[in-house]
Amino acid sequence: MSLPILTAVTDSVVEAGLVSAFDRRDLGVTVVRRCVDLPDLLAAATTGAARAALLSADLRRLDRDALVRLAASGVAVVGLIAPGDEDADRRLRQLGVVAVIPADATAEAVAGAVVEASRALADLAGPPALPAAFSEPLMGFDPLAPAVPAADQTEPGEPGEGRVLAVWGPVGSPGRTTIALGLAAELAALGTPTLLIDADSYGGSVGQHVGLLEEAPGLAAAARSANQGLLDVPRLAVLCRDLGGGLRVLPGISRPSRWPELRPASIETVLALSRRLASFVIVDCGFCLETDEELSFDTAAPRRNGATLAVLGAADSVLAVASAEPVGLVRFVRGLSELREVVPHVDPLIVVNKLRGSVVGGDPRREVSRAMARHTGREPVALVPYDLAGLDAAAASGQLLRDIAPASPARLAVRDLAALLAGVSGSGRRRRSALRRAQR
Repeated sequence: MSLPILTAVTDSVVEAGLVSAFDRRDLGVTVVRRCVDLPDLLAAATTGAARAALLSADLRRLDRDALVRLAASGVAVVGLIAPGDEDADRRLRQLGVVAVIPADATAEAVAGAVVEASRALADLAGPPALPAAFSEPLMGFDPLAPAVPAADQTEPGEPGEGRVLAVWGPVGSPGRTTIALGLAAELAALGTPTLLIDADSYGGSVGQHVGLLEEAPGLAAAARSANQGLLDVPRLAVLCRDLGGGLRVLPGISRPSRWPELRPASIETVLALSRRLASFVIVDCGFCLETDEELSFDTAAPRRNGATLAVLGAADSVLAVASAEPVGLVRFVRGLSELREVVPHVDPLIVVNKLRGSVVGGDPRREVSRAMARHTGREPVALVPYDLAGLDAAAASGQLLRDIAPASPARLAVRDLAALLAGVSGSGRRRRSALRRAQR
């Protein structure tokens, strides 16, 4: 049985030659529709009439979102490029297209590549489904693996495969940004190249905390480049702001209304490249985990919380931040249950922020630890005191708490947390024991 395919080839001569050659039954492929443009191709893919698509690298408006939608419809993609066009080859591969062949290849070679691409997509675990970018997500299904740059593109630093740490917290401002910023600063102070990314689609403020201009390009620009297949490690490094001492910052969106720019598929690509730029990638993500867009009749509707879900799904570790006052603790316990459903493969590490005796009573460290163990089954890995004066001074000056108040009890607690996560020697044995107890 021949494999039904779609074509969207801009060179009409090349397309006509391939379509004519594919009429031969021995090649194993049959063209069921010749599409005139990308919207026509996407519409044809949703009908389920084809299992692969042959398209040109210069197809207008071709981006990662389009390729994700094709893969989610069960349509494998093979890219055609002009012979010797290295830029087009690199762009398609950065978009996630694995099979890229020159337009002057024989019909047999093209047909073979199409069949192999279709088999590779069919071998993926689970049925085709729209990923976190759209409604009805299938967690863990990634029809297009994040683009991995070639060896000659991993320029500055090349620290190796970095760890992604997502910092999450429930509604109510528990201090996600404070913890993320302080943790990134302390990890950099330990001598590990660190990148802090602001991926909060509701109220990102990392740039303001470190004195950057509100309209500075950052994650939105990186996501746009990733969506177009133009992002690599050197370009990502240019978009980051270097604060010195091994700390880089990728600011978030300046206004909440710009959330559609943070496409989840593009965020995954940014995170994959960030791993090669820094040893630790700290991501300050949004609080909301709802997927209410699934109620929409349009199953391809974009999701505001898709960026947060993409970050949590890609993270190696998740730091769940709780505010120590009673209302904050109740919100955290409820939110943690939902978080564990969203990222069942990651056991969140609990960080209690804004710890003070005036709202807890008795020994706040002991009382909060007991409450967490009783209601969540885990003890906190860090208890961060509420140093209002130090935090206010840092916010007013646009500087790091580490620099403006080095003796702050909040700073010292975050420094210990950074040492724990980095596995620093010295008191590392005691810290690792504490981490194991918290994970039991």
